[in-house]
Amino acid sequence: MGILNFTRDSIFGASGMPTFAFEILDIIIMSLALGYIFQEYFKPYHKPHENEKYDPLATFKKASKYKITNSIKYSILAVAPAIVLHELAHKFVGLAFGVPSTFYASYGFLILGIVLKLVGSPFLFFVPGFVSHPSTTPFISSLIAVSGPLTNLMLWGIAIILIKNNKKFNFSEKTIMVLGFMRKINIFLFFFNILPIPPFDGYQFFAGILSLL
Repeated sequence: MGILNFTRDSIFGASGMPTFAFEILDIIIMSLALGYIFQEYFKPYHKPHENEKYDPLATFKKASKYKITNSIKYSILAVAPAIVLHELAHKFVGLAFGVPSTFYASYGFLILGIVLKLVGSPFLFFVPGFVSHPSTTPFISSLIAVSGPLTNLMLWGIAIILIKNNKKFNFSEKTIMVLGFMRKINIFLFFFNILPIPPFDGYQFFAGILSLL
């Protein structure tokens, strides 16, 4: 598990640089890595017309005009908020209760995600980031834990509302594509993280609630 526990502390140690500056750097690194890992979902394809003869070379040329930076950009817009805001919710709820909370990008797991993407793995499982905080009361610990999944549930609801009001806002096809993926990944992260199984947020939430009974 050594490489998976690789974070900025492994590189910089006790640096004099402000913590928030490192956290911003980690958010940028994590967002770029997520954009790269999930870019396949946002690459365009050319669908031939019924009366159009399929030309592999022409299809390749049309797809190649769409720069890889665009697919990464849309990937970042769809995926990064779901994960970054999830972790920041843990951080800010902790800070609201006076619990020192620090956000980290998990460099080791991000590298794992990139490797899985490069080898074409059909299953991507990795933990892009986490929030570190000292032990606190069961009640506060429960609130910190559940804040992440609830943020995903909120983002899912926002995506649903925006998609249903597409005619009112007149979103572009690319925006609908991003919102559609946001809807899927946020509801997945909600149910996945709310599972009462360690080390998921759901376990910490339910364990804290049960300890109060």
